[in-house]
Amino acid sequence: MTISWYAVRSKPNKEDFLAGQLDSYGIEVFYPRIHVTPVNPRARKFLPYFPNYLFVHVDLDVVNISTLRWMPGASGLVSFDGEPASVPDVLIGTLQKHLDHLNASSRRLLDEIKPGDPVIVQSGPFAGYEAIFDGRIPGRDRVRVLLGFLQKRQIPLELQEQQIGRVKRS
Repeated sequence: MTISWYAVRSKPNKEDFLAGQLDSYGIEVFYPRIHVTPVNPRARKFLPYFPNYLFVHVDLDVVNISTLRWMPGASGLVSFDGEPASVPDVLIGTLQKHLDHLNASSRRLLDEIKPGDPVIVQSGPFAGYEAIFDGRIPGRDRVRVLLGFLQKRQIPLELQEQQIGRVKRS
């Protein structure tokens, strides 16, 4: 066989542990995670994008399937009809780019915006309206904005972080 990507199932909430185990064996691991803003400041800042799954880049002739199946924290390889299912390199590359973009864009925008700054709603039923950024809603990847509506009355509105953008003034 040749070197390919394979999906490995982990036991519940053991993704970090399994990634460390695989790394200590010298196996290349792709562990997709997304940045979150937890309510508790001591909670994890990154959560698995695919809970209970990691990807390994191995040659199954060199690394035995049973090594991956019985490694502490693992539940085995994703297989169909007893044969491990390979994941295309293109898909792994696309996932890496997508996660890099998601993690960078959410942190960059919300680090720049402070309460009181004007923002624009980019999607949803209020797309195109300007609002005032009120703050983040902890742990839910949501924000609160004050939408100027009906005779300059400000209505609080909860949106996904991705639905707002900075107002560009020229």
